[in-house]
Amino acid sequence: MSDRATPEETLDPLAGPWKIFQLRRGHRFSIDDMVTAWRAACARPFARHALDLGCGIGSVGLATLWQLRDPRAALVGVEAQEVSATLARRTVAYNQLEDRVTIVGGDLRDPQVVPPSLCPAEGFQLITGSPPYLPPTGGILPAHPQKAGARFELRGSVYDYCQAAARWLAPDGRFAFVMLAADPRTEDAPIQAGLHVVERLDVTFRHGKPPHVAVLVCAHRSAIDPDRPRQTLHLTVRDAEGNETPELLAFRRAMSGDGEAAQARRRETGRAEPGSPE
Repeated sequence: MSDRATPEETLDPLAGPWKIFQLRRGHRFSIDDMVTAWRAACARPFARHALDLGCGIGSVGLATLWQLRDPRAALVGVEAQEVSATLARRTVAYNQLEDRVTIVGGDLRDPQVVPPSLCPAEGFQLITGSPPYLPPTGGILPAHPQKAGARFELRGSVYDYCQAAARWLAPDGRFAFVMLAADPRTEDAPIQAGLHVVERLDVTFRHGKPPHVAVLVCAHRSAIDPDRPRQTLHLTVRDAEGNETPELLAFRRAMSGDGEAAQARRRETGRAEPGSPE
């Protein structure tokens, strides 16, 4: 397995010292992935077992793992596209995470896709997902099959992601996913899966515009007081002049930390890093 990018690939910073392989002209990770990882890790910072549904090239799952405060935390990623799963495995090897991360090839709609040996008896304490946003009839499919599978619902929709999360989520676990803010399915899918939204983060890409995407953090409905109000948050990426906002810069600092020193402090203290925008 090569530890160098081919001419068709790039090797880019992801979180802390970790880097990620991506195709130059294929699907590439975005701020959507990073805010999902941020809110997931804030929801269950001491999770030992994490699952990333439709993990793609590994961006959401690995960025979440970087933020978790237990150095023993382990991640399982499920990905149907072989090209993405291969890139994710190379990223895992490059960052020497083979003892903590396993990428499983398969469809998240398959109840047997996660082998029993990788699934904790009580379920996963933290699950993440970045479903494709568009139905197959919602636009022109990209010519690149990896892009098409990441953007269009060719292997299930947000409903399938929520059903899968409910299947594997521990009784007190949390599921974080990102979806279009204005799509009614974003709120309906967790309900249909028996989940309850405990937090919603709306992300606006430019001041004055409506939120474009939203990250929802969910729990099993049976584990939450239905009258408990959800936490509502907002992140604006750029101000009216197009400059990055202070809140975005704080978010970036939280995601990058200061490399290995940040991880060492987490191991030693079990506390969040100073300046975390929680």
